[in-house]
Amino acid sequence: MEEILAALQAILDEANGRELTDEEVARFEELEGKLTAVQRSEDMRARLKSYQEPIRNDVGVHVGTAKSDDTLERAFNHYLRTGVENQDLAELRAQSVGTDSAGGFTVPETFRNKITERLLAFGGLAPEVETITTSSGETLRWPTLDDTANSGVIATENTAPASGGADLVFGEVTLGAHKYVAPGAGNLPLRVSVELLQDSAFDIQGLISRKLGERIARAQAVDWVTGTGTGEPEGIIQSTGASQTFAGAAPTKDELIDALHTVDPDYRSGAVWVFNDTTLSLIRKMEDTTGRPLWQSQADAGLQDAPGGVLLGHRVVIDQAFADYTDASSNTWGVFGHVREGYIIRRVRDVTLIVNPYSRANEGQVEYTVWARADGAVQNVNAYSLLVNDAV
Repeated sequence: MEEILAALQAILDEANGRELTDEEVARFEELEGKLTAVQRSEDMRARLKSYQEPIRNDVGVHVGTAKSDDTLERAFNHYLRTGVENQDLAELRAQSVGTDSAGGFTVPETFRNKITERLLAFGGLAPEVETITTSSGETLRWPTLDDTANSGVIATENTAPASGGADLVFGEVTLGAHKYVAPGAGNLPLRVSVELLQDSAFDIQGLISRKLGERIARAQAVDWVTGTGTGEPEGIIQSTGASQTFAGAAPTKDELIDALHTVDPDYRSGAVWVFNDTTLSLIRKMEDTTGRPLWQSQADAGLQDAPGGVLLGHRVVIDQAFADYTDASSNTWGVFGHVREGYIIRRVRDVTLIVNPYSRANEGQVEYTVWARADGAVQNVNAYSLLVNDAV
């Protein structure tokens, strides 16, 4: 390749700025064609290398850490289509540290990001709350703080303030790492036909990341709202803080205003309403004394980030994991407040993938399963209020 490049440069040097002759142009194009052929050959050798020296085991899975070069991307695609780990992935596994070798293959960063996108796309609540990502799943003690009761004082010159100050008092919540697995109907893995996998134009990464990510996201979305905190995340409705009770067959304007004022003004800046679409259908029918709807669409409110609309000046977030507003029940059907201050989600960075080409080989199918670890907890009960039906 170096010789061809040198010959091309020599033609241009000899011309010394003048127009090339027909003979020089023909010679240049001939060399350029040879250069293209050499580059193509080298690319083919690199691709072949990524498919060589396959290493098999009973379930076709291994552990590795993320790497982002093109060779690994091709190797990972090959692994998804065949369940066979080639030499590049074997080297990746050998470099991994501190990862359970029985846990599957730790997916590359690009694939993990696709999974994460799907996790955020479900539920509505998850993108609104505080989220942290850790590199491992050890128990995490997360500090909490509500300092709204404290304020500064005026101090006389050369005199220390006698009263009015207070030390910061930190609380703590414990965040674990519950393992979410993505089974389908009957707790079965995602199954893809071999014929489809053999189609090189088929976006295998896109399908697997989308479908398995959606399965995990649906389970997590419920837990972020209603989880008990025992063997699963603590849901946002487990708060022991303020609440507003609604007594009728549908919410009233006065009850909604009262709910808004159960939250300290310090937390109302950035506060949102969160409830499901059925409840929104009730609220959209409500009007003020002049006949104007209490709820405004995103366009009417003049906002760009409020697809759920606006209610009493605050964005509405739709999350289907909340219970319906139901008269004569004790449902917690929504929350209002600064949920980013009030709730936290902890995700573990690594996502583990299992590819099993053997169990369904007779049916011409490859099975896929993903594991992802996460937890959630209430971190500030004063930052939001629960919206509750009256059981009477």
